[in-house]
Amino acid sequence: MTMLFNDSVALAPSADIAAAEQRTRRVLIVGIGLQIALAVPSLLALGLDDRLINDISVWSKPLKFQASLILMLATLFFLLSLIEARTRAGRGVWLASLVAVITATGEILYITLQAARGRASHFNDSTPVEAMAYSVMGAGAALLVLSSMVIGVYILLRPRPDAPTALRLGGGWGLLLGSVATLFSAFALGSGAIDGPGHWVGGIKTDIGGLPLFGWSRSGGDLRVPHFFATHIMQALPILGLGLDRFAPRFARPGIAIGALVSLAVVGATFIQAVQGRPFL
Repeated sequence: MTMLFNDSVALAPSADIAAAEQRTRRVLIVGIGLQIALAVPSLLALGLDDRLINDISVWSKPLKFQASLILMLATLFFLLSLIEARTRAGRGVWLASLVAVITATGEILYITLQAARGRASHFNDSTPVEAMAYSVMGAGAALLVLSSMVIGVYILLRPRPDAPTALRLGGGWGLLLGSVATLFSAFALGSGAIDGPGHWVGGIKTDIGGLPLFGWSRSGGDLRVPHFFATHIMQALPILGLGLDRFAPRFARPGIAIGALVSLAVVGATFIQAVQGRPFL
């Protein structure tokens, strides 16, 4: 671990550092491009394909994941600039970015393929192949989140000297805390230990009639709610940091600390609410 966070490009010419930085950025750009490339046909299929899974379009899940993964990879791309230049050009940042892109791409390819086949991608162990693929996808999702955590640690330990304080803290802690909370909520969601396979806890086990845009159950608990808030800590704290740097730089540290506590409290409260079988709204 010490070697991972001590791999800056030492004594390299500035041109080599810039080239190495661009290599990492290109990896993330390619990953974002692949998500967009799959989102376009998925959006078209949403209007043409009338097949359903859990009483909603088979293309709803791919589109949600494509949007979420585009946002996640774009967040990493934006926050890379907060890392000190030589470290940003090192192997560790490049490897974390590469793992994030590979796992995100593998996950969305499987989800999209299953939608095209009219088959569920999640909680589906109907065949040995699908059971194995679901397990592999879960491991890949964990690696994706851990990659984000690594980038967050780099931001906190190897920041750019002139990085804005609140944005640096918001970006680093957002990725770190968001990753931990996401892993926790994802385990609860994917294990089926609370109320059997699926994201529902009590209520009617269908996605039809769910909360507009999000699709969360309105008849019982839904474990996707805390998972959503956990994942988007990665964007919420950096956005808070941007606002603090712009309007209240003196309160950068306490502001991010309060924001982090509030974010974790929201995840905890919505998790308890879901486990008790109560809908978010």
